[in-house]
Amino acid sequence: MDVYPGNPCVGFASPAEDFKEGGLDLNRLLIHRPCSTFLMRVSGESMQESGISSGDIVIVDRSLDPASGEVVVAVLHGDMIVRRLHANKGRVWLLPSNPDCSSLEVTRESDFDIWGVVTYVLSPLRYDKF
Repeated sequence: MDVYPGNPCVGFASPAEDFKEGGLDLNRLLIHRPCSTFLMRVSGESMQESGISSGDIVIVDRSLDPASGEVVVAVLHGDMIVRRLHANKGRVWLLPSNPDCSSLEVTRESDFDIWGVVTYVLSPLRYDKF
């Protein structure tokens, strides 16, 4: 008895079908502007509710103009940090995604620079010891 009349094919195509002609190139999929992109390992839990945990690797694009709401890599008073940029009514904040961490206001007196916008997060599901 055919569960799907008129459809002799039941199931899914092989996931490998999409990659018959070539391999899966993570550089091509994840890095759109190689000359302005870098990878960085994150330390700390300030962005854990945004899916970025200590030990994760973030892909950062320096060519993108950071917009309010985006996750950025910034340097504030000599410390490199990953936070969500928030700009409103002429004020700029770097917001954590962890209630245990403090929000940081960027003032005109601040030694501040945005290094780039985080475009991807690479998180291991398993830590093997090699």
